[in-house]
Amino acid sequence: MRAITYHRYGPPDVLVPGELPTPSPKPTEVLVRIHATTVTAGDYRARSLDMPPGFGLIGRLVFGLFGPRRKVLGTEFAGIVEAAGVNVSRFKPGDRVFAYPGAAFGGYAEYAVIDEASAIAHVPTNLDLNQAAALSFGGATALNFLRDKAAIKPGDSVLVIGASGGVGSAAVQLAKAFGAHVTGVSSTPHLEMVKTLGADRVIDYTREDYAVAQNTYDIILDTSGTATYAKYGTALKPGGRLLLVSADLWQLLASLFACKSGGRKVIGGYAPERGEDLRFLAELARAGKYLPHIGRRFAFDRIAEAHAYFHDPAKRGNIVVTLDPA
Repeated sequence: MRAITYHRYGPPDVLVPGELPTPSPKPTEVLVRIHATTVTAGDYRARSLDMPPGFGLIGRLVFGLFGPRRKVLGTEFAGIVEAAGVNVSRFKPGDRVFAYPGAAFGGYAEYAVIDEASAIAHVPTNLDLNQAAALSFGGATALNFLRDKAAIKPGDSVLVIGASGGVGSAAVQLAKAFGAHVTGVSSTPHLEMVKTLGADRVIDYTREDYAVAQNTYDIILDTSGTATYAKYGTALKPGGRLLLVSADLWQLLASLFACKSGGRKVIGGYAPERGEDLRFLAELARAGKYLPHIGRRFAFDRIAEAHAYFHDPAKRGNIVVTLDPA
């Protein structure tokens, strides 16, 4: 099968096309013929080992101390079930599915196997496979932080910093789906896009200092890696939660030891890969409440270019890589 592999950490050109044996599903696994995958922050960090300050050693322990432990990246994908193990009951050949292997990776290949009890779900009928490929990473991350960590509820006032990115664009839509009033922060070229996601208000960070707000937000979700409690604590209402989706070690430590008042909290961590979360996202998508924003698509043989584009200032939404143009 066709695959994109890498054998050392480095720039996008470490990703090279090759051929690998097609895997065979175990009794509880399905074999998926992949139609589309994406470039996520997880793929970028595993390829480059460019970790937030303070997490360099942890990155090597996770991804491979002396070189990549997993040779095929791809944290999420969508495709068609080609074969199912003898004990599989939830999926059958021909089913359209999307999956979130996360740090197990595997999406940068023509085929992948995944256990039916893992993060895999049926694609909603109103989405195509390119859209479905981008459902998981941003959606599951935003869902975990907003619902599970922050206990979002109807009427909450939510500020999303980095609202035009993959996680941020999902967070805007999910917060609206939970009945919140959402303010999205982005740069000038992306403001209209954030409005189309459903944000009640947008802030251009190049023109307005949104950190000066006082007792305004129940939840501040930061995807930019710049937020600290010292800077944004006063913008939180009593009992408010600052969610650090992307933060370095020093930000987390500073927030941990900051003098917080009024029941305000700072919450970091990671979002696990869970099948029930994917099914929840699929239901939202089916109801028209969540649609991954695809900023740009690349062909499979241009995946190195897709990785180079990941940090382009013009980037917005999700980067989708299509294996099967048809």
